[in-house]
Amino acid sequence: MQSQRVDHSLIIQGRQIGLGELEQVRALLAGHPDWSRYRLSRELCLAWNWRSLNGQIKDMAARSLLLKLEERDWVALPARRCLSPNRMRHKRIRRLAHPTDPIMGSLSELQPLQIQELSRQPEAGPVFDWLLHRYHYLGYTGAVGQNVKYLVRDRRGRDLACVLFGAAAWKTRGRDSFIGWTAVQRQAHLGLVANNSRFLILPWVRVPELASHILGRVARRIAADWQGRYGHPVALLETFVERGRFRGSCYRAANWRCVGQTQGRTRQDRRHVLQAPVKDVWVYPLQTDFREVLCQ
Repeated sequence: MQSQRVDHSLIIQGRQIGLGELEQVRALLAGHPDWSRYRLSRELCLAWNWRSLNGQIKDMAARSLLLKLEERDWVALPARRCLSPNRMRHKRIRRLAHPTDPIMGSLSELQPLQIQELSRQPEAGPVFDWLLHRYHYLGYTGAVGQNVKYLVRDRRGRDLACVLFGAAAWKTRGRDSFIGWTAVQRQAHLGLVANNSRFLILPWVRVPELASHILGRVARRIAADWQGRYGHPVALLETFVERGRFRGSCYRAANWRCVGQTQGRTRQDRRHVLQAPVKDVWVYPLQTDFREVLCQ
């Protein structure tokens, strides 16, 4: 390990890391050379009381932080003993047979829609997983961290759509300017923002206004669903729409607001070299005082 040191505080994995924090990590590593990376990340969470809003330790975030410190040559981690216990890395999506008959007509002909929140109806989980994995252009292998999943069916029980919300992006200029929060406020309240990371209308479904209707229905219930599952609500929704592929029409029709664009870089782009598709940033406040809630 090089003798490089931290001369000022940085934000890494949502934590402010200065010389004091770095010395704590180094002392933990030096005092327990026999511990695995898995145990080190969990013990670091306990030492810092690093927890999510529902009280669970954020050991995955701690593991990522340790890896980023090692990338900077600020610490030397013990050798990797085995593959990460992250179950999503090895999860295999089970193929399921399902009808693909065209579903067309008017929205009224499908109603009332059944919008199933899957923590309450886990038997529908394999269907949700397979449909997203098979038909969403980004694919799907599973969700980690806090998330809420919805499977949408029509009044006859036919599958129409999958909607997934999870953790918000750590930093994005358009959203952060729209909210008006400081870096400290963002760190404290980011868990009150949910990211619509997947939205799939199945390819054989051709029903005008269906997508915006689903977005509106989900927006009216997600704060309560999040509260019921994790013990806290969400105050703002966000999503990222790839500009070269989609126009975001359904979000606009559902009264979401486009607040800017991403810069076409990935999280691993430390030298401004790697490129990713530019995406429009859309947001939807769930309450009128969302700025007060997120900026307190």
